[in-house]
Amino acid sequence: MTNLAELTTFRIGGPAGSLVDVNGPQELAEAVRTADREGQPVLVLGGGSNLLVADEGFPGVVIRDLSQDIAVVDSSGCGGNSVRVSAGTNWDDFSAYCVQQDWMGVEALAGIPGTVGAAPVQNIGAYGQEVAETLASVRVLDRLTGRIEQLALFDLHLGYRDSVLKRSLVSERAGGGRLWGPTGRWVVLEAEFQLRNASLSSPVRYRELADHLGINLGERAPSARVREAVLDLRRSKGMVLDPSDHDTWSAGSFFTNPIVDEAVELPADAPRFPVEQRSLVNSIAGKAPVVPGLVKLSAAWLIAHAGFSKGYPAGAPASLSTKHVLALTNRGGAKATDVMALATEIQRRVADKFGVQLVPEPVLVSMKKA
Repeated sequence: MTNLAELTTFRIGGPAGSLVDVNGPQELAEAVRTADREGQPVLVLGGGSNLLVADEGFPGVVIRDLSQDIAVVDSSGCGGNSVRVSAGTNWDDFSAYCVQQDWMGVEALAGIPGTVGAAPVQNIGAYGQEVAETLASVRVLDRLTGRIEQLALFDLHLGYRDSVLKRSLVSERAGGGRLWGPTGRWVVLEAEFQLRNASLSSPVRYRELADHLGINLGERAPSARVREAVLDLRRSKGMVLDPSDHDTWSAGSFFTNPIVDEAVELPADAPRFPVEQRSLVNSIAGKAPVVPGLVKLSAAWLIAHAGFSKGYPAGAPASLSTKHVLALTNRGGAKATDVMALATEIQRRVADKFGVQLVPEPVLVSMKKA
């Protein structure tokens, strides 16, 4: 029996009912269909980097796609290259490959653990880039109908760490009249990206990254330099997996940055950022429409100013990272209940002080939400 602690970056979680490894879109679709026909719960597992699995484990079928396929579909257009990638492909390997090929658009997404199949679900993003900026479409299995479909970027309704794929976990409307979980209604089989030919990066829109590169905000730099700079920054925060560093025994940022009404009352020094529709950004101009009436807050700022410090609580099996306060970490012997107890404490104190509810980013498998 497979222990899911061995397959997740948190290194937490009990046994899986069964584990099925597949290779490629057709095998992945058929494995999910089979489990659904048999009435078994399904968990499609990528890198295990955005999950917190219950100590009791998961009683259903865990399915992994081991395929690692990157194929150029079309390179004749003025928009660059249409590139199709299998769901099982390691995301960071894909990011590195794009930089090697002088394809612009995912260089700042370096070092993010997980697979390509999970990227559209979460609309992964970091250091001023989001997958929405280069994603063209996804090929999915619709578990409601059992059919394989192609969903265009517009159909995905991508937002900040959000998509219609993800919403099927929590919304009956998105799920076609029912809730799905821990894997949603649509299972990503392949993703297609539109990547421009350029040895220079997209305009750098993240201040910390620009400062690290020694350039002005909005300027471009060689993509290889941007990738290495991002990896440097991520390592400094315990955001690049390292078995010897317990700060990386986590799911990365545990809470999303809250999006709230711009009229919310907060201290004057609380960071506020515009909410942008990054799926409409132009990768050269670097501009995205701003959603009126909303602002994005810094979850890290809220946590720190609610009285939490790096490494809190000292000596506990689960604590905040010693490098920053947004990651909850396993110090070596933590259980899922330890992590959730800490998450709940953080949520309560932030809500009491600021009236803002923090939402966990990882998928909680066989567990109640914090």
